Amino acid sequence: MKKLILILLASFGFTAGAVAAEGGIAWDRFPVAKTTDVASLQNGAKLFVNYCLNCHSASFMRYNRLRDIGLTEEQIKKNLMFATDKVGDTMKTSLDPKQAKEWFGGVPPDLTVIARSRASIGKGSGADYLYTYLRSYYRDDTKATGWNNLAFPSVGMPHVMWELQGQRAPKYVEEKDPHHEGKTVQRFVGYTQLTPGTLSQNDYDEAVGDLVAFLQWMGEPAQHDRVRLGVFVLLFLALFTFIAWRLNAAFWKDVK
Repeated sequence: MKKLILILLASFGFTAGAVAAEGGIAWDRFPVAKTTDVASLQNGAKLFVNYCLNCHSASFMRYNRLRDIGLTEEQIKKNLMFATDKVGDTMKTSLDPKQAKEWFGGVPPDLTVIARSRASIGKGSGADYLYTYLRSYYRDDTKATGWNNLAFPSVGMPHVMWELQGQRAPKYVEEKDPHHEGKTVQRFVGYTQLTPGTLSQNDYDEAVGDLVAFLQWMGEPAQHDRVRLGVFVLLFLALFTFIAWRLNAAFWKDVK
């Protein structure tokens, strides 16, 4: 319980930073259909293990739970398990917390429920935020990591997927400030590609969508079963209500 509370507090701290940075850009809509696409979830699991699990843990998710997205234990052991030998273990990173604090200034947060913790009223869902965040990195030599992010300015995490996306710089146009006469403001209009990535922009967006779909699924693996069960429960209640209504009418029809 103490561990769970500490992780939630750490996540809240990172969430507060993200909320403070919300004024940058609008969040893009995450392609929700990917959360029910088994191929997308499997690719997202591969991306998570290769690019996220080096620093972040998912300490409330067990490797064998990945069977729910169509993977066999042999596939899990062969392709996704690098930090442990037991398929029943939780997805923990091998990174030493002391080293993480020294290198990054803080311990990277647990990602088990990261998609559920990033929702913002008026902005969108946690998946929308993550989908935007992972596609908004740009080169910034003034930062210690060499990277910055439009969705989370001055973010401490470097762009771990930069080889896939390539290196970019933001483009701005100068406009009159509508709130202050005689002053100008810079409006973001896109990116300039500095170096190409191994993926095209569309393919990178698809890959990020797969990764976010997995993060969304990981926060509640039974979410789609819960929705289906809820539909059946509502249908049963509707049928029972109709039967009770007709029985009540039959019982009281002779009562004046």
